[in-house]
Amino acid sequence: MSRRDPNSAKPLGPIPQGFEAIDGELAIGGRKVSDLVDEAGDTPLFVYSRDMLDARMAALRAAMPDRLAIHYAVKANPRPEVIAHMATLVDGFDLASGGELAILQGVGIGSDHISFAGPGKRPREIRAAIEAGVTLNCESETEAARALEIGRKLGIQPKLAVRVNPDFDMRGSGMKMGGGAKQFGLDAERVPALIRHLIENGADWRGLHIYTGSQTLEADAVIETQGHVLDLAARIAREVGQACPVLNLGGGFGIPYFAGNEPLDIDAVGAALGERFADLPEELADTEMAIELGRYLVGEAGVYLTRIVDRKESHGDLFLITDGGLHHQLAASGNFGAVVRRNYPLVIASKFDAQPVEIANVVGCLCTPLDRLADKAELPRAEIGDLVAVFCAGAYGATASPMHFLGQGPAIEMLV
Repeated sequence: MSRRDPNSAKPLGPIPQGFEAIDGELAIGGRKVSDLVDEAGDTPLFVYSRDMLDARMAALRAAMPDRLAIHYAVKANPRPEVIAHMATLVDGFDLASGGELAILQGVGIGSDHISFAGPGKRPREIRAAIEAGVTLNCESETEAARALEIGRKLGIQPKLAVRVNPDFDMRGSGMKMGGGAKQFGLDAERVPALIRHLIENGADWRGLHIYTGSQTLEADAVIETQGHVLDLAARIAREVGQACPVLNLGGGFGIPYFAGNEPLDIDAVGAALGERFADLPEELADTEMAIELGRYLVGEAGVYLTRIVDRKESHGDLFLITDGGLHHQLAASGNFGAVVRRNYPLVIASKFDAQPVEIANVVGCLCTPLDRLADKAELPRAEIGDLVAVFCAGAYGATASPMHFLGQGPAIEMLV
């Protein structure tokens, strides 16, 4: 059971740069994880690192053209403390619900650089956004009509952009958000007519939102897609007969989760975008340019800590059973859109600098075989009470997982 046979092991994903060991333990923000757990009072625990958020934004700023605004997609991690810190780093925020708007308002963030996208916005969400002065990215003609009517009733000129469903998507993206039949945005050929209608009916036209895909690690694919987005935006503006005031080029920057993944070359992306910005057509010459990123900004800054509560053998396989699991880390369990389950980066945090000596399955506490955090991983010997760390847990963990499944409830969260 405890023998290490590398031939039977499945590789773990790459640990993000920026973590260290103190007294043999994983440390986050210069503090040992055991101390963080003691402060929190229990596990499971999400820990988000300010230092890593700062470093990611600094590297991104250095790589991207100065003209490009960077917006944070709140859906990746809407924790108020994270939002408040991101407000010191980014140029704006992109929302996907009225609930996210309420979070931003609760943190005290102004509406000047907030946009709201997503199909199926309810009338009360549209009303709240117009009252707050948020830009609505209209996803259909009927949604635009509702926004115009609500604006008239309120006596407020609504800020309305149009989300475009382009006739292309992003190569290599983990989730395609454009091209073909989609619930997202308006098919490109219908966009100019809607924009003219918005302008004629008194809206403050705030440009275009063109989001094509997510979780891309291929710089060439990002560069190609951003070029197509700029070309499409210029074409739409020409057909409308007005320069485009704002262009949200979307995002799609990915992070390495699995063995063999290589980080996205943001220097190449930024250089190519800078070249395009230097030779823009008249319709885009004065356009405010922005990208929206979520996972790329916060994903690697988060760690999920869970404690081993049992160690057992079954038919020769070793199982380390934790007090966490898929109810907080659905994606790490392989149940969030994955076709083939692969291991996220994971370590025995209590023995961060120890060498692997055994093959173990790390599983959660739920009564389902789907609750797996690592399959046949090479790990140091772990005992009951040791802490396990799952990396790349800063995005789509705490809020994108079924935290109330089997009455488990949410994990604790902290920013350090």
